[in-house]
Amino acid sequence: MGGTDTRIHPSAVVEDGAQLGQGVHIGPFCHVGPEVVLGDRVELKSHVVVSGDTGIGDDTVIFPFACIGEIPQDKKYQGEKTRLIIGARNRIREHVTMNPGTEGGGGVTRVGDDGLFMAGCHVAHDVQLGDRVIVVNHAALAGHCIVEDDVIIGGLSGVHQFVRIGRGAIVGAVTMVTNDVIPYGLVQAPRGQLDGLNLVGLKRRGVGREDITALRAAFQMLAQGEGSFQERARRLGDETKSDYVRHIVDFVTAGSDRSFLTPGTG
Repeated sequence: MGGTDTRIHPSAVVEDGAQLGQGVHIGPFCHVGPEVVLGDRVELKSHVVVSGDTGIGDDTVIFPFACIGEIPQDKKYQGEKTRLIIGARNRIREHVTMNPGTEGGGGVTRVGDDGLFMAGCHVAHDVQLGDRVIVVNHAALAGHCIVEDDVIIGGLSGVHQFVRIGRGAIVGAVTMVTNDVIPYGLVQAPRGQLDGLNLVGLKRRGVGREDITALRAAFQMLAQGEGSFQERARRLGDETKSDYVRHIVDFVTAGSDRSFLTPGTG
């Protein structure tokens, strides 16, 4: 049940079968279920519940009163064997909830590496999250959402089930997102409008001026060009030499269960 450098508070309950890596620290009044796997140096601060078939990657820290791995909030769930897989170096703050998958959604909820999940946010069944995702206080991701790398979801926001959010996008606070968001998009307003590009995020990540200029031009073409949104995206794919614009083209032309937020629409 872990190496000699593992620390488990006397008030914590770690059930038989749980697998603990080296240097795990389990604080007061935590509960760890029998199918849980904690990687090296995982820390559960106090009053944390980790249950179900849940794996948590190295150096992840979970703060008090988080509930990780409990059954999905889905009436179709009938107790089938499903999983929650959380990557390395995540920070999961107070009162966060994350649920495993369902049979109808592929059976796995997956969280990438280096994420920050602020107090009270929710990651529902079958969600697929990339790396370096930030979900701000009391935001909620409904079932089956796909959120790519480097996305920020603002506080008190909600993302509808099956929505995809492309890499590098940002969703403002108190926003309801009901349609797919293109990579590097900026979404805000109560009913979620695509208002531009996440230029601040691009510059912070060191994206060059040439690519930012190409993204600006691509956004204008998507907003004002002839034909449907998908047709404009396909034309972009024929013309662009920017990998960043190519990310948008590939995202738009891929299959989706939702329509897209387009410039000037909610």
